[in-house]
Amino acid sequence: MMKIGITGGIGSGKSTFCQLFAQRGVAVYDSDCEAKRLMNEDSSLRAAIAARFGADIYREGMLDRAQLAAVVFADPQALADLNSLVHPVVKRDFGTWAGRQEGDYVILESAILFESGFDALVDRTVAVLAPAALRIERACRRDKCDVEAVRRRIAAQLDDEALCARADFSVVNILESDLEPAVAQLDGMFRHESPRYHAD
Repeated sequence: MMKIGITGGIGSGKSTFCQLFAQRGVAVYDSDCEAKRLMNEDSSLRAAIAARFGADIYREGMLDRAQLAAVVFADPQALADLNSLVHPVVKRDFGTWAGRQEGDYVILESAILFESGFDALVDRTVAVLAPAALRIERACRRDKCDVEAVRRRIAAQLDDEALCARADFSVVNILESDLEPAVAQLDGMFRHESPRYHAD
């Protein structure tokens, strides 16, 4: 099964881009959503998080994400510790999930594809890029947050220049209407490269 990693910073339109692949029948693994699920459902991961951050990090059986965020975004070591617990579980879960899928290829969607080492799990990588001012406008509108909060999140992620240098393909998302032709071109390319295509 061929695997494609898609990444992009906050407000880049990465999720919209991935939805267009999903509409074409491609299975998409949203690593952020799945990490949140696993932190609640995986018993070993729950125990490890509770051991590191305290049993009260879980309230009424569910992770108190606001409390955890307050801790890890104020302490780089705490964030590194959390990532060291969560990332291996997400990687394992993605591998299991991918093995159950049909089709020519699957997509791993991750905002931190390169930072997390998830790029090692995939065959090709695509970065979705957009001007910073547009990303800030989109994120503020979507998340109803202030500009400075978005700037801080952008500063904590790889910039577009770094993403472009590391990714196999880059797509600039200024007008969403431009995304569909890009998806169509990449979808055709990935299907043609897929081992399943050549096996048929």
